[in-house]
Amino acid sequence: MNCDCNTNGLMPLEQAKKLMLDNIQPVTETEVLGLESVNHRILAEDLHSTINVPPADNSAMDGYALHISELNETEFELVGIAYAGAPFDGVVKPGQCIRIMTGAVLPKGANSVVMQENVTVNSATVKIEVPTQLGENIRKAGSDIQRGQIILSKHKRLTPVDIGLIASVGLSKVSVFRKIKVGIFSTGDELVKPGNVLDSGQIYDSNRYMLKAMLEEMKLIVVDKGQIPDKAELIKQTFLELSQECDAIISSGGVSVGDADYTKDVIDEVGQVNFWKIAIKPGKPFAYGKIGNAEFFGLPGNPVSAVVTFEKIAKLGLEKLMAKSTQEKLELELPLIGNLRKKPGRTDFQRGKLISENGVLVGVASSGKQNSGVLSSLAQADCYIVLAQDDANASEGEVVKVQLK
Repeated sequence: MNCDCNTNGLMPLEQAKKLMLDNIQPVTETEVLGLESVNHRILAEDLHSTINVPPADNSAMDGYALHISELNETEFELVGIAYAGAPFDGVVKPGQCIRIMTGAVLPKGANSVVMQENVTVNSATVKIEVPTQLGENIRKAGSDIQRGQIILSKHKRLTPVDIGLIASVGLSKVSVFRKIKVGIFSTGDELVKPGNVLDSGQIYDSNRYMLKAMLEEMKLIVVDKGQIPDKAELIKQTFLELSQECDAIISSGGVSVGDADYTKDVIDEVGQVNFWKIAIKPGKPFAYGKIGNAEFFGLPGNPVSAVVTFEKIAKLGLEKLMAKSTQEKLELELPLIGNLRKKPGRTDFQRGKLISENGVLVGVASSGKQNSGVLSSLAQADCYIVLAQDDANASEGEVVKVQLK
C-alpha cells in the first residue's frame, strides 16, 4: 500500500478523496425506462427537446387579445373567444379583440393581450382602461425551450421536476445508468441486534441500520449480510461472496488497531487497500480499496465516525460509481457561539446547530458532546462545523466554516 501521508501517519482528507475518486470507474451499463420509473435515476444521455416550449405564441393570463393598429386605441370589437386547447379559428382584424384564457394560442392578427381587470366590457365592445403596449402579456413560441436545446445533461440525478420537464417536451422514455448494488455488513462480537437483551460488554448494532437507510436514500440496491462475527475466515468468505455480486462493499467496524479487528488483514489477503487511516475527526480508521471488481469502503465502528466518513468520503465514491455528477455541499461562514476544542492534525467535523433570530441566521453552536460514539448530538445537529487540519481551538465570535447536513 502506497501512502503519501503526513508526519503523524495519516493521509490528509482531500488527498484521500482524490486518490479514491481517481481509482473509481463509473458504471457504463444503461437501460431505457418510462418516466414513471426514473425518479432519482442517473441520466445516461443529454436530452434534447424535439419541440419549442411553448409550441406557439400564447396568452400569459386571462384577458383579451387585441389587434392594435393605432396609438392610444381604447375600444375594440369583441369577435370571439379562445381557450387553452380550443383556439380561435378566425383572424383578429384591426380594432377587434377576442376573449382569451391563460395558455390559449394567440390568434392570427392579435398583437397584445390586456388583463381582464383592466377592461370594461359593454355588450360586444371592450374598452381598455389602462395604456397597453404591443406584445404585452404574450409568451412567445420557444421562449422557455427551443427545439434542439439540451434540457437536461448526462449524469444528472433526475428529480420530480426534471421528469415534468421531460414530459413537457413529449418524451416518454429516457436512458439511465443501471442501479449499482452495494453489499454491507457489520463486524464485532460485541454487537447485538436491536430487540434483544444486552449482556455485559455488548452494544446494539446501530451502524448497519443507519448505513442501510443512507444507501436506500441514495436509491441503491442494498445486499445486507447482517452481523459477521470477528473471525477472519467468516469475514473473508463474506467479502468474497459480496465481491461476486456487488459493485461496492461497505463494512462497519474491524478497521481499527484492535487485536480482533481482522478486516484490513483480510482485505490485504483477498484484495488491496489503497489507504487506511486518514486525517479526519471523527473517523480516522477509514479504509478504501478493492476486492475483485468491487470497491471497498471500510467505515469505523464508532457510530458518529461511521456516519461522518460515509457522508464525507464513501458517498462521494458511490456517486462517482453511479455515474452521477457530484457537487460539494453548500458551505457557509458563520460566527461561532461558544468555544470549541480542537488539536491540530486532523480535519474536524464537529456537530453543530444553526442559530437564527427572526428567521435570519446569526451563528452556529455545538449541538452537544463531540465524542465519536455519541449519536444524540449528531441526531440533534443540522450542520457540521468544519475546522481545518491545522486549526486549533475555535473561540466565541470566530467565523467558522459550516456545511449543511
